[in-house]
Amino acid sequence: QKMSTPVKNNGTGLEDVNIPGQAYLREALTSCTDPLKAIESFQVCLRAKIVELTLNVEILQLENGVLLPSLRPMLPLLDLHGVRRLDFHTSLMEELRDKLIAHINDLGQKEPRERDKKLKELLIKSFPVVRVKSLRPVVMAILRNTQHIDDKYLKILVRDRELYADTDTEVKRQIWRDNQSLFGDEVSPLLSQYIREKEHILFDHTNLNNLFFQPTPKVRRQGEVVQKLANMIGNSVKLYDMVLQFLRTLFLRTRNVHYCTLRAELLMALHDLDVQEIISIDPCHKFTWCLDACIREKNVDIKRSRELQGFLDNIKRGQEQVLGDLSMTLCDPYAINFLATSAIKILHHLINNEGMPRDNQILILLLRMLALGLSAWVMIDSQDFKEPKLDCQVVTKFLPALMSLMVDDQCRSLHGKLPPDERESALTTIEHSGPAPDAVEAYIQESSVASILAMYYTLYTARLKDRVGVLRVLAILSACKDDRAYEDPFLHSLIALLIPMSDEFSTEDFCTTLFDEFIFAGLTRENVTSRHMLKLLWYVHNKLPAGRLATLMKAMQPTTAHNEHIHKLYETLQERIGAGQTETPVIEAPPMEFDSPLKSVPTPGPHYNAQ
Repeated sequence: QKMSTPVKNNGTGLEDVNIPGQAYLREALTSCTDPLKAIESFQVCLRAKIVELTLNVEILQLENGVLLPSLRPMLPLLDLHGVRRLDFHTSLMEELRDKLIAHINDLGQKEPRERDKKLKELLIKSFPVVRVKSLRPVVMAILRNTQHIDDKYLKILVRDRELYADTDTEVKRQIWRDNQSLFGDEVSPLLSQYIREKEHILFDHTNLNNLFFQPTPKVRRQGEVVQKLANMIGNSVKLYDMVLQFLRTLFLRTRNVHYCTLRAELLMALHDLDVQEIISIDPCHKFTWCLDACIREKNVDIKRSRELQGFLDNIKRGQEQVLGDLSMTLCDPYAINFLATSAIKILHHLINNEGMPRDNQILILLLRMLALGLSAWVMIDSQDFKEPKLDCQVVTKFLPALMSLMVDDQCRSLHGKLPPDERESALTTIEHSGPAPDAVEAYIQESSVASILAMYYTLYTARLKDRVGVLRVLAILSACKDDRAYEDPFLHSLIALLIPMSDEFSTEDFCTTLFDEFIFAGLTRENVTSRHMLKLLWYVHNKLPAGRLATLMKAMQPTTAHNEHIHKLYETLQERIGAGQTETPVIEAPPMEFDSPLKSVPTPGPHYNAQ
């Protein structure tokens, strides 16, 4: 009865189980005329309770196998060794406590009817002493094994910060289900940490090996944040839906695609744990699972393409909102990377086999999924859940033009392997090294799908170190729709591929195309100047002409709007240039600033019934 209201004093709860404690002693001392007699009376009362407790302990010993009488002869010996009785009894209490906790955990595995009744009785008797630190683990063990905890206990745990901190996750889940703001406070630091980790990989100027797209899906979802979130959610559909609501809202507010990645990784982490309560009702599960398998194997075969297409074709009337979550799954940079890379592979296959893009059903599906992923933000913002129609001219006009560009690059590559012939070399240069076809430039201005394919073909040519191929596409990438070519995952990959081509930076045409026609067109975007360009200059500065380097350093100079880490990196780069260094010194990591992304986040309703 007392537990339904907050405790008015800071007592330990001993009085609630008929043991004189702080409150008893305080009352006795403040109301008596002779304090010494009051203290003596308290001691007498306490001794009586100790005798009673000793008898109970003896009964408990008999039931649990702790033969205290056999230990009594050891007490004088312990006294001789300077072992205090307090230490001995504390040790005994800890042993009894551990046995009791083990017994409670065993009880938690029994049939619900037998388990729930006994645990409820134990909780009623033990909860009053939850503030006694040495006994708290017993109470927490009972709570942890109780499937449905009464609100009166949960309210006490929430109101006391120390108790809440010591509460197990299994118990906190029952608190969080009806306390979204408290759950948000717990989740928020994890989401901030996740974003910082992703951005660190993208922006770290010393990182040339652990590139963004290298880890497999399985490795990525073993990350600390994903695993912690999966553990916090457990099998609670309601908590899972809360996290999805946070991710949708944050993606909508920030346009940060890493929230899309986390949405997919979290679902697949729960899939790995076989949490059927959640994965069986998430309408995106089978689609995400199939896509995850394709990304893992870096291939989409006929069978999986039919499965993916079936999911998209069979969204029923009234369930269109599912498209919002599917689009987030496809907006994940790892999904975009897979879809675009696979499309480029198919285009090469079509060239080699003289096929037409419109006749390849897998290619059409990849473009359809790309279009859906690239429209995620607009779809969720407008709440107009309709799959965007793929522009047929992207297939019938843009792709043939892009393929002609690819054929040019293949011809040049083949010619480079033949014996030298001046006339043939001149003809090859004229016919296969000119500007990109007009249709390519025209469509990347109008279509995000066309933009992504052109960007990924740029990465393909850079991977081959085909300088002419790189320059032909780079010259038009600034025209990509919605500035797609200045997004962090692409720039991260492009810079990593340009660094090994450092010798090219000594040539004027390479610098003109890369810097003047592409980079400078995106200088208004802070990530281009303060992040990716500083990383590029870190490695290629010694290859650049002095005038060009001075111009770039002036353009890259950070302002008061940039954080301290950017200023320090810029200053270190200046020192590196001045000293003519080429090795990579150690730079301190950027400060781990905590800025909760969940502050006053209103959340949209769930897409399915939370239970």
